[in-house]
Amino acid sequence: MSKPSSPMCVKCTSRICLNGLVNSEVSMENTPDFCPMKSDTEAIEKAWNEYTEPGVKEFARLASLQEAQCYEVLNGQIRTRLPRVEETIQFAQKMDYKKLGLVFCAGLSNEARIFNKMLENNGFSVISICCKTGGIAKEKIGIKPEEKIRGRKSHESMCNPIAQAEVMNKHKPDWVIMLGLCVGHDTLFLKYCDRPVTVLAVKDRVLGHNPLAALYLSNSIYYGRLLPKE
Repeated sequence: MSKPSSPMCVKCTSRICLNGLVNSEVSMENTPDFCPMKSDTEAIEKAWNEYTEPGVKEFARLASLQEAQCYEVLNGQIRTRLPRVEETIQFAQKMDYKKLGLVFCAGLSNEARIFNKMLENNGFSVISICCKTGGIAKEKIGIKPEEKIRGRKSHESMCNPIAQAEVMNKHKPDWVIMLGLCVGHDTLFLKYCDRPVTVLAVKDRVLGHNPLAALYLSNSIYYGRLLPKE
């Protein structure tokens, strides 16, 4: 018996999941072996059972409602209408959240201040914590003097996503919003935080915190080097 294929949805062309099994003209027999709807049916069924829990079902319903409200139809055409900042505020209102958590990178302190004002202006109380909390020298986690950003003699506080998570766990906000944590540090925060989390923006120091720009420029001389050579 052959081993089930690992899911590789990114390589799929049938997209039966977008149309639904009932309305799709493509049968499951004609879908790729790597389709999780064919190879991981138990996992998908297990996931669906989670949606039968009333709180989860309502959360998913409101998330889908929020998705739909990000579009509008004008002159017979679908257009987008809400930036993620406003969408985040609206979803928190739908969920009747009162207390929000904001974890942010020190490099995005100004953006965090602006967003914090927006949240408070919309009636939320906000707990915020910077990535450098604790002021612990990077040497404590094994960073060598020559590996620091500003040179050997400067003090550099380590990013402390575990502390950010523990503070949020203690104060128990209804929802935590993550803003600009570094690659890797974001992983640690998500691992240790036991509160519901969303991401407002991720860090990209070169591209104005829009990492997808590198994909949009992947056919150019700038980031084509990341793709296989033809």
